[in-house]
Amino acid sequence: MTETVDRQTAATRLRAADDILILSHKNPDGDTIGSATGLCLALQALGKNAAVLCSDPIPKMYSYLDITWFDGSFEPAFVVAVDVASIQLFGENNHVQDYVRRANLCIDHHGSNAGYAYATLVEPQAAAVCEILTELIPDNLGVPLTPQIAACLYTGLATDTGCFRFTSTTAQTHRMAARLIEAGADIGRLNEILFECRSRSRIEAEREALESLEYYCDGRCAMICLTRDQILQTGVANAELEDLTSLPRSIEGVDVGLTLRQQPDGSFKISVRTSRNYDACAIARRLGGGGHARAAGCEISGNLDNAKRAILQEVEKELAKQDVAAGQES
Repeated sequence: MTETVDRQTAATRLRAADDILILSHKNPDGDTIGSATGLCLALQALGKNAAVLCSDPIPKMYSYLDITWFDGSFEPAFVVAVDVASIQLFGENNHVQDYVRRANLCIDHHGSNAGYAYATLVEPQAAAVCEILTELIPDNLGVPLTPQIAACLYTGLATDTGCFRFTSTTAQTHRMAARLIEAGADIGRLNEILFECRSRSRIEAEREALESLEYYCDGRCAMICLTRDQILQTGVANAELEDLTSLPRSIEGVDVGLTLRQQPDGSFKISVRTSRNYDACAIARRLGGGGHARAAGCEISGNLDNAKRAILQEVEKELAKQDVAAGQES
């Protein structure tokens, strides 16, 4: 059973520790790698020995981040996980699993966090872990936000909110973005890198995905799929596919958008995006996944037909449940 802690307790334990290893999740996105790197820089500013470890390589688009990778030169005495809701999300490469079950602290914003660490700081109302750290680092840890740290934290804040378009974005999110801008984050350059530049392989992958577009539930659900062969053929990096998950839900009249991506082991990673009246996390949770109310995900073993059938059954249940609730209210 994990111990639930607040920001000050988490900061106190970080200040008391040294030889700190920071773990991010597999297929790293902007929030997990931005929060890991920002926290690492803050701990190093306190004179700590700290480094970052991830199962998978980071995408080239994040090459501007000043990451201190763990090279095995020290034995971690304190392990922190950031933006990782469950053990299954860590991955198997780079000996990550050697340290997962020793996690002293997890800092997360997923309400579905499994509580695998000895202590857990979870704030589901936060749009990103980087939103939490934007206050925790200067206000609780006592480290000023440098332009370098601010760039890391803005990376996670902007990418996890779709450049502040997603419904997870709050007034607090914008206040934290303003704080990072004041600290020196070059948002013109960062936004260009993160949102205005697409590799040719990413564009080819989008074309393949659109070819697969299908509608279900009288047009209220839209689905796109990418097989492993298509992903390998285009040469696109996994992280470059993350923003594809918003595409099906953006179609007029669609309440539930599904993106299926086949993994190297043959299973399918399913991203669920919903309109404000439907619960993406409820859909994913029934298949062993989790996430947020409007954005969640899960993984399903088996072939594509089985994956489609399983996820569509849960989508139909969620649509029917909310429709009944809406009818009762009216």
